Amino acid sequence: MDLLHTLFYFAIAISVLVSFHEFGHFWVARKAGVKVLRFSVGFGKVLLSYQKKPDATEYVVSAFPLGGYVKMVDEREGEVKKEDLPFAFNRQSLLARTAIVAAGPVFNLVLAVVLFWSVLVIGETGIKPILGAVDQGTLAATAGFAEGDQIISVNDKLTPTWTEAMSVIIASALDNEQTIPVTVKNFDDQQSIKMLKIGESDIQNPDTLYEHLGFKPWSPKLKPVIEKVLPDSAALATGLRQGDLIVSADGTVMNDWMQWVDTVKARPGVAINLIIERDGVRLPLTITPKSMQSGQKTEGKIGASVHVPEELKKSVTVEYSLSPAAAVPVALDTTYYYAITTLKMMGRMLIGKASVENLSGPISIAQYAGQSATMGLVHFIKFMGLVSVSLGVLNLLPVPVLDGGHLLFFAVEAIKGSPVSDKIQTFFQQIGIALLISLMALAMVLDVQRLIQ
Repeated sequence: MDLLHTLFYFAIAISVLVSFHEFGHFWVARKAGVKVLRFSVGFGKVLLSYQKKPDATEYVVSAFPLGGYVKMVDEREGEVKKEDLPFAFNRQSLLARTAIVAAGPVFNLVLAVVLFWSVLVIGETGIKPILGAVDQGTLAATAGFAEGDQIISVNDKLTPTWTEAMSVIIASALDNEQTIPVTVKNFDDQQSIKMLKIGESDIQNPDTLYEHLGFKPWSPKLKPVIEKVLPDSAALATGLRQGDLIVSADGTVMNDWMQWVDTVKARPGVAINLIIERDGVRLPLTITPKSMQSGQKTEGKIGASVHVPEELKKSVTVEYSLSPAAAVPVALDTTYYYAITTLKMMGRMLIGKASVENLSGPISIAQYAGQSATMGLVHFIKFMGLVSVSLGVLNLLPVPVLDGGHLLFFAVEAIKGSPVSDKIQTFFQQIGIALLISLMALAMVLDVQRLIQ
């Protein structure tokens, strides 16, 4: 069931994002006077087809939903009818061809703005970015952060939720910013700016970066009462239910939830003898936490969440939204921020200053799609916005085969006054294909490694 859930939302996300990309090419091509033979959502066997008249564009839904394509009249791709020659892509002006090719990635970036705008208008509920105990020796401790500090902004970007604050801090660190200004307020509402200093060694391995930072959310002491049991979890297999109180584990009394969490983490794959209280009756149970990789460590997980009283939930959560007008500049700024961060990260990986483990392949992206959908509509929309930015930026790179490679050839054509020869284009496209295949293979290997872990 989890696999089907993940694949379903992955297919939705990729189909929407790639189809919108192709719609950009299609829409501008039509405006420029190019004849479009087919607009397809998906690849492979045609499932649905609509064509207003024999000489019009055929709109198609195909069997394999991960993508889409636009087929235009083009002499380089086959014989063209004499009456269609004026509408062939290759016979259009340099400006028209440039606009058609650039439209795909530009539409992805525009879609990202719309998606981020939607999130801001709909609003999201998250945990306030209030810090818990700060361990000595971490970057947070060195910068002077203290328990109870609430993060207001990072790099002048408002961070109303814990997820947003950590995302911006980590993105800034991976962007090689050596000093990150973080505005905080304490329990007395006094504001100050902490300067978080990041060293080159801290960002070599993205898996350990968060640990080096030392940020932990503030967590009040909660009774070890089960709230939710996840499907396909050790908790479900053992028979734990909502409302169960963990009284003791291997003879040790469990005073609060975090004590229970630490006990589980320390026993991956090891049976724990429990005494639980259910409806006033004490029962013995034995649970074996699943082994899960967390950075460089293997930890135990049971797949259950804690019950949090409603009053406490209200005190540590925040609802954040903007008016439609106010959300526009923030959405534009967010898209620009993630686009620049993506470009800088690619550049750092290219010169060896960032780990290739930052790459995500289709398996990781599919997992993120399923996880974000499970968290709710707003999280799924935000996920799609991030992937749309990545697609836009990636396709603008000057790599032959990608849209950016075609734009590079057009730039050369503008300078020399004539098109780049088909022979040279074919040669560089073969290099581009080899580079893309190598990159995809590396991403797949990293995905499989993560999956095994």
